[in-house]
Amino acid sequence: MAHLGSGRGRVLALPAGLALTASLGLLPMGTAASAAPLDEAPAAAVATNGPKMSYVVNVTGGHSTAKAVKKAISRAGGTVVIAYDQIGVIVVHSQNPDFAKTIRGVRGVQSAGATRTAPLAAQRTTDIGAEQPLSAAEARTAAARADGEQDPFEPLQWDLPAIKADKAHEKSLGSKKVTVAVLDTGVDDTHPDLAPNFDRRASANCVTGAPDTTDGSWRPGPTESDHGTHVAGTIAAAKNGVGITGVAPGVKVSGIKVSNPDGFFYTESVVCGFIWAAEHGVEVTNNSYYVDPWLYTCKNDADQGALVEALQRATRYAERKGAVNVAAAGNSRTDLAADEVTDTTSPNDTTPVERVVDPSVCPDVPTMLDGVVTVSATGAKGLKSSYSNYGLGVVDIAAPGGDSTAYQPPEAPATNGLILSTLPGGKYGYKAGTSMASPHAAGVAALIRSTRPHASVNEVKSLLAKQADDMACTAPYDINGDGTVDAVCEGGKRDNGFYGKGMVDALDAVRR
Repeated sequence: MAHLGSGRGRVLALPAGLALTASLGLLPMGTAASAAPLDEAPAAAVATNGPKMSYVVNVTGGHSTAKAVKKAISRAGGTVVIAYDQIGVIVVHSQNPDFAKTIRGVRGVQSAGATRTAPLAAQRTTDIGAEQPLSAAEARTAAARADGEQDPFEPLQWDLPAIKADKAHEKSLGSKKVTVAVLDTGVDDTHPDLAPNFDRRASANCVTGAPDTTDGSWRPGPTESDHGTHVAGTIAAAKNGVGITGVAPGVKVSGIKVSNPDGFFYTESVVCGFIWAAEHGVEVTNNSYYVDPWLYTCKNDADQGALVEALQRATRYAERKGAVNVAAAGNSRTDLAADEVTDTTSPNDTTPVERVVDPSVCPDVPTMLDGVVTVSATGAKGLKSSYSNYGLGVVDIAAPGGDSTAYQPPEAPATNGLILSTLPGGKYGYKAGTSMASPHAAGVAALIRSTRPHASVNEVKSLLAKQADDMACTAPYDINGDGTVDAVCEGGKRDNGFYGKGMVDALDAVRR
């Protein structure tokens, strides 16, 4: 899920053939944590002339231990940005080149690591390339085909009948008491299809690692990615006679901005996003990104391991507070259950180096964190999307993410094999990626919670799997028809590496 210009992303643009546009990496929003400013000046002997870096420090023990660690952070030349005492994670800035090494030796510190390999710097914008906007001709044709029960562009949304969402809407649109948080590049809450369902109270900007609730802080800037707005529309675009329809058009959606203008999702931002969602009663989080700068973040590395620990603590806390965390599987066509994979893109914020890693030791996060629902993508023909990651025991569920129209064309009146959704400024457009699959699953989870408001997180996840429609392995899988097998699916009809427990089912979700 990822960063601009990287092939590691969760969203793809598939215009002609299969030209893949990478997904954007974002920084998470702040949370309601206690930020304890330090009044001790750094010791004179501590070097403070290095580049300013960002760190997470994971603390063991209770309040007194955390207080002592904060004093040690100050003595080591660090400045606390915010302390998430709920989970024992402290976000720190420091110009001491030896800060991480020094603080790891402090009693009460379980781990500590730099969240990036590039120093903190002024943020710059990056052109994300051409979009696939909905054309005026398509819009007119779709509106003419819509019946009295459909929003104007719904005839182009082949993904809704693929998960029986159209039938589900005849029974229920979902509950306004349920909120899905979109941890992403920001959400344009002024969009006419999103404004009716937007939850401002549960929205924030977490890019710095601390929450900013300034009005509109959760929106993407004029030059920033429209990714989060597209994701939000798939989940909860209102059924209001305008534009498209979301999977759960009666639930609320919030925006938690966790990516910077360059499209990077760093650990401190994502931790902030999960804590903010947890503290504001969010029932489902959608995570269509991977945490930069590592495509695979290795638990056996001192710096990277601290990042995995901080993120795992954050997702577990959100679960304890009642949130089902849903994440995109990724767009690298990779078997995440393999014994080893080659990563040539990390770190993506400085100079990548080639490395061979074991995904069980170096997981793709947050996708492979314990408890997170991992979603693979399918196209309009119901096959694994050409780009989608997979893996037996890793992928939990499948949902429509779109694919090249040349590979998986939809049935009329739909004309495009990608996913149509909302874009900033009241616009609509197509995207493809596991970034688009994850919000379909998040929307179905929201429908389950709407139907069963007292269901636990584990019960919602269990129902999501139990209600899914079985999908047998696609074998041989030759998506482009060139005679070469493109991926091997392992497992049976009920649980396999391509589709997990099967295709999410919105209709079953609203049946009591």
